[in-house]
Amino acid sequence: MRTLAAGRSAHLSGRAQRAGAAGKMAGVGLASAAAWVPCRRWGWAAVTFGFHRGLSTLLARKTERAPQWFRACRHKTSISFLSRPDLPNLAYKRLKGKSPGIIFIPGYISNMNGTKALAIEEFCKSLGHAYIRFDYSGVGNSDGNLEECTVGKWRKDVLSIIDDLAEGPQILVGSSLGGWLMFHAAIARPQKVVALVGVATAVDGLVTQFNQLPVETKKEIEMKGVWPMASKYSEEGVYRVQYSVVKEAEHHCLLHSPIPVTCPVRLLHGMKDDVVPWHTAVQVADRVVGTDVDVILRKNSDHRMKEKADIQLLVYTIDDLIDKLSTIVL
Repeated sequence: MRTLAAGRSAHLSGRAQRAGAAGKMAGVGLASAAAWVPCRRWGWAAVTFGFHRGLSTLLARKTERAPQWFRACRHKTSISFLSRPDLPNLAYKRLKGKSPGIIFIPGYISNMNGTKALAIEEFCKSLGHAYIRFDYSGVGNSDGNLEECTVGKWRKDVLSIIDDLAEGPQILVGSSLGGWLMFHAAIARPQKVVALVGVATAVDGLVTQFNQLPVETKKEIEMKGVWPMASKYSEEGVYRVQYSVVKEAEHHCLLHSPIPVTCPVRLLHGMKDDVVPWHTAVQVADRVVGTDVDVILRKNSDHRMKEKADIQLLVYTIDDLIDKLSTIVL
C-alpha cells in the first residue's frame, strides 16, 4: 500500500515507474514522488517532481492543454430504465464502448447527475470506453420509496447494474457510500470487477457515525426510530435516517476483518473531509488483502472532492488504471 499526499506529492504511476522515474527517486521518500499524466491518449509525458512541486503544479501547467471533455461536460445522454421483477426499476444512462467499462456509484442520496459522474462520462466518451451511471432505488429518477431503502437494497442495485447492463470487465468508481458498495460488488463479482476507485470512501460510514454518538442520543434514536443525522449537504440541514436502516447496515460492515479484494484499488480522499475522516481511507487500504493499493490524499479538498483539480485527479487515476489493465488480457 502506498499513501501519497496529493498537493505536496503526486501519484506515482506504473507508467512513470516503467520510465525509470522510481529509480531516480530512490531514497527520496514520500514527499518527493513521480507524477504522471496520460501520454498514450493525450500526448503528455511522465514527469518527476521534487519536494517543492506536486499535483497542484502539474495541473496548473496542463490547464491550456486540458482535453475538451473537461472544459465542457455538456453532452446529453438519454435516460433508460432497468426493469427488475419484484424490485424497483432503476434509471440509468449508458455509453457503449470498449473495455474495460466504467461504472459510477454515487454517494448517499446522490443522483447520477453530479459533477463527478458527468465528468467521467465525458472522459469515457473522449476515449471510446463504455460507461454507466445510475440512480439508486428511491433516488433521482429511479422507482422506489427512499424510506424503505437500505444499504443491502442499494447493494442489490449495484449488482443489478453489473449483472444486467455491464458488458465485460468493469472499473467501479464509488463516491462516499458508493465507495462502500463498490467493495461489496468487487467481493460478489470478482471475475467482472477489475479495479476500484474510491472518492471519500465511506466503508462502514453510516454505522461508524452512529456508534460515535453519545449513549443517551443513541437510546433516544432507538426509541423514536429516526436519526436526524446532521449534514451541511442537505437542504434541511439533516438527513432523517431510519433506525432500522442503521441496524441493517451493520450486516454489511467490512472493516472488522480482512476485505477479500485483490484487484487494483485507488482511494482518493480530501484531508478537509469533515464527513468521512481521511484516516478511513488508510484503514480501508490496510484491510484490503490485495497489494496493489494506493491512498491518494489532497490536503485542501473536502468530502465532495468536486473542484477542478479533484476531478482531474479522478480522471487521471481512471486513465492510469485503464493503461495498467491494457497490459493484461481482460
